Amino acid sequence: MTIDTIDRKILTATQGGLPLTAQPYAEVAGWLGLEEAEVVSRIQTMIDSGVIRRIAVAPNHYALGMVANGMSVWDVDDAVSEELGAQVGALDFVSHCYLRPRALPEWPYNLFAMLHGSTRDEVEAHRAEVIAILGDACRSNDILYSTRILKKTGMRLTKGR
Repeated sequence: MTIDTIDRKILTATQGGLPLTAQPYAEVAGWLGLEEAEVVSRIQTMIDSGVIRRIAVAPNHYALGMVANGMSVWDVDDAVSEELGAQVGALDFVSHCYLRPRALPEWPYNLFAMLHGSTRDEVEAHRAEVIAILGDACRSNDILYSTRILKKTGMRLTKGR
């Protein structure tokens, strides 16, 4: 799909997040001089075509008291990695979960899941829950703990709202 000037304006206006109002798409439409229905329709078209992958909340975990955050990495059997990854991604303490190719022999991990908790002990308990879900399909795992926030934004096309 090729995006036109209006799509680009919508993306630029929303790349910093949707406004926290009862009618965010109406507000975006107002910014751009469009009708709300057009903004909604164009965003849906961009989602359907893959230009936009998702619309989601990006909370500041530290501000919410979740100061022990760890990127867990798992070497999971490829035959079941997608099914098991979906189960892990659905856990309430996981903010994002995805599959990536391994970089053998140095990096055997193909499943990544960001685990959150208020203490490292809590995150380790969550890690044990993931281990139970993955079972024998998991050959090895590790966790890399965050020490600070480096980035809390998605991709930026240009400076915008």
